[in-house]
Amino acid sequence: MNQPSKWTQTTLGEALPIRYGKARTDKAGVVREETAVYGSSGVIDKFDRALTSGPTLIIGRKGTVGATHYSSEACWPIDTVYFAEASDDKDLRFFKYLLDHLQLARMDRSTAVPGLSRDDYNAKEVAIPDIDEQQRIVSEIEKQFTRLDAGVTSLKRAQTALKRYRASVLKAACEGRLVPTEADLARKENRSYESADVLCARILKERRENWKGKSNYKEPLSPNAVDLPSLPEGWAWATVEQLAAPEPNSITDGPFGSNLKTEHYTNSGPRVIRLQNIGDGVFVDEEAHISGTHFVRLQKHRVFTGDLVIAAFGENPPRACIIPPALGPAIVKADCIRFKPHRDVAAKYMNAALNSDPIRRRTKAMVHGVGRPRLNLGEIKSIVLPVPPRAEQHRVAGETEQRLSVIDELGSVISTEFQRAIRLRQSILRRAFDDEFSTSSLTEA
Repeated sequence: MNQPSKWTQTTLGEALPIRYGKARTDKAGVVREETAVYGSSGVIDKFDRALTSGPTLIIGRKGTVGATHYSSEACWPIDTVYFAEASDDKDLRFFKYLLDHLQLARMDRSTAVPGLSRDDYNAKEVAIPDIDEQQRIVSEIEKQFTRLDAGVTSLKRAQTALKRYRASVLKAACEGRLVPTEADLARKENRSYESADVLCARILKERRENWKGKSNYKEPLSPNAVDLPSLPEGWAWATVEQLAAPEPNSITDGPFGSNLKTEHYTNSGPRVIRLQNIGDGVFVDEEAHISGTHFVRLQKHRVFTGDLVIAAFGENPPRACIIPPALGPAIVKADCIRFKPHRDVAAKYMNAALNSDPIRRRTKAMVHGVGRPRLNLGEIKSIVLPVPPRAEQHRVAGETEQRLSVIDELGSVISTEFQRAIRLRQSILRRAFDDEFSTSSLTEA
């Protein structure tokens, strides 16, 4: 590694002394309107006083350890950060890029609350150029970062467009606009078909006839037709409960309380399906297990391949996904609802409908819990879904799956490019501070 003569070997403590931030108080600082308050994650508030007198470099001490933030104006760094102010021989932007390159988070040696030791910071050996070279390096880095940021902005726009397209596909799927309706096809082909009204009536009749419960049979809750939009010809409204398989526990939640605790988890064995497994329409394969013996005691909560699981808690209710093949024996945990549709109801269509914006907007009126959105089992049973005829369900599900797979492929490409942008950013910093310690190497990045 060639070190130009203008660079001086020193330590961070000598090159850029840092001070502790301070909790806000009216007894310190200089009165200044609309001053940014900085924590380790960046600007967190505004204040009427400034602790610093001008441009400031903020360094995360607790929380987001090692994160750096540059303020071009006086600000108030709070007590979870360190800070340094500018001087004639220091360009704080240069030091920000240097610290980003050093990745100060790696210095975190805490075992509980993440933290950056000032002693570790002070002892870190670095090479620092004079102010002219600092400013030249900053200029070149920012030139290249500007081009890189433009590319990242384009990726974010594409990501947003994909998200909107996904939502539009699901919306069209549950409004009869994705494939030709069964009613239209039947007219063209001069044939009859089973409408969703007839399908739902048949499912309910089978349910009544197969009832083997200990008490009198109770009809599932019917949809409240008030304020529901009109449906395509041959479609019908039905509740989740009306569409469930006619068998015990076809809609059930997970065990509560002492029946399933953290200490029951094991390194292997039958799976436990938790909230973190339920993505937006996709199963997220994060593993949790219980023993075979404990699994036997919780058979009521068992879930099978092809079942839907609905999140009763968290974001975007009623978020749902389908249990994939080859998962093996599994149960649902509390706040995860197992929903086994009737054999004549396509689970893939139900999954698309449950994750669509129209259903989520209507379900939002039932959600309770301030800051912690929740649905109980009865509320999930009462969710109203638009139901196409059976053959149309499968066509809608197939078309939805095909379009979403294209979206997922494009999303994967975008994610790869985001990672590439991160690597390029680190490569630019490495060339600035490790390779040749000069701007000449940066032009090759």
